[in-house]
Amino acid sequence: MEDFENHRFLSGSLSLAAHLARPPAVPSGRELPGVVIVHGFPSGPDGGANSVATFPELAFRIATEMGWVAMIPHLRGMPGSDGFFSLDGWRDDVVAAANDLRDQPGVGQVWAVGFGSGGALSICAAAVDHQIRGIGALAAPADWSDWAANPRRLLLHARDAGLVTKDYGPDDFNQWAASLKGISAERSVASLAPRDLLVVHGDDDEVVPSLDARVVTASHGAADLRIIFGAGHHLRHDPRAIALLLGWLDGQRRQYA
Repeated sequence: MEDFENHRFLSGSLSLAAHLARPPAVPSGRELPGVVIVHGFPSGPDGGANSVATFPELAFRIATEMGWVAMIPHLRGMPGSDGFFSLDGWRDDVVAAANDLRDQPGVGQVWAVGFGSGGALSICAAAVDHQIRGIGALAAPADWSDWAANPRRLLLHARDAGLVTKDYGPDDFNQWAASLKGISAERSVASLAPRDLLVVHGDDDEVVPSLDARVVTASHGAADLRIIFGAGHHLRHDPRAIALLLGWLDGQRRQYA
């Protein structure tokens, strides 16, 4: 497998790290689909089950087995990337990653898939970037109202996870906290329609209730909702969820080839 961090791109003035996986062999002149894989909020200094280090294996599989170009951006504040965590900043990073992936040699249309907050941010990014062809959102929250209710606690969590440091963090706390209320998948998803949306959620998710998936699906109007019996929050590690995601991507490729 390729190096964990083998690519860099710009989001505004920030230089962000990424992992880029390409198919081993591509016929000359063939246009490849691209997918941005968006990580969620890490649960501690090592990221726990949400660690971005768990995603290159998925990117490798999508590239080698399915013939896509897959990109995993390390959103601002993550290891190897400039800046510090903010919700609107992370959304802008997803938009920048999609733009950068479209600029890669041989890449045509681009999709985005995300896990946890990464799924919700993918929806929010697609509301801004109408060239994103479709979204796969797994275990995604409808909004960040829990974070918005106690932004100072979230800031402490972000510091514990290494996304914000005492010397490098928001100068305007109120503006930083306001983004937690100003962005939501539920409000953004109407701008995604009629583009395709896959929503996958576990019915035993202990972090984000499955009601959030139903709310996002209803707000879109034509999303493909899949509820997985007995599944928890960390769907990256649930083979049923990954099978649903890969099957959906394959269908997208065939539909838009």
